[in-house]
Amino acid sequence: MLSNSSKYAIRAVLYLTEKASKDLKIGSKKIANDLMMPAPFLAKTLQELTKKNIISSVKGPHGGFYLSETDEKNSLFDIIECIDGADKFNDCYLGQLECSDTNPCVVHHLYVPFKNKLISKLKKKTILEMSIEYAENKNIINTL
Repeated sequence: MLSNSSKYAIRAVLYLTEKASKDLKIGSKKIANDLMMPAPFLAKTLQELTKKNIISSVKGPHGGFYLSETDEKNSLFDIIECIDGADKFNDCYLGQLECSDTNPCVVHHLYVPFKNKLISKLKKKTILEMSIEYAENKNIINTL
């Protein structure tokens, strides 16, 4: 459902919540290297997030990316919308070109309630909330 760009963006934002701050900005090459992502591709993705005020950046020798307190209030949906566009969620689950309530595919009526619930949760989940849940889950997994 999500493009690789959106997946990379979400992973990079999670990385920034854990590793970066206003005083410790991180460059796209380091993020790409640490997360094993293609550096030029990630750099463009991070630039798009910066343009849409989802993350912050500073240019120069001590520059890089970080999240401000305002950035942390953005939602997961904001990230996905910036990278893939909101129309991504209107695509047919089976990939049909025409799929709607009046011309549904075979799974349309099963998928639409799930899609609407997912969109609602993605709009409500902030980057900060996501990072806290991620850290908690990571700690649970690491203790097993």
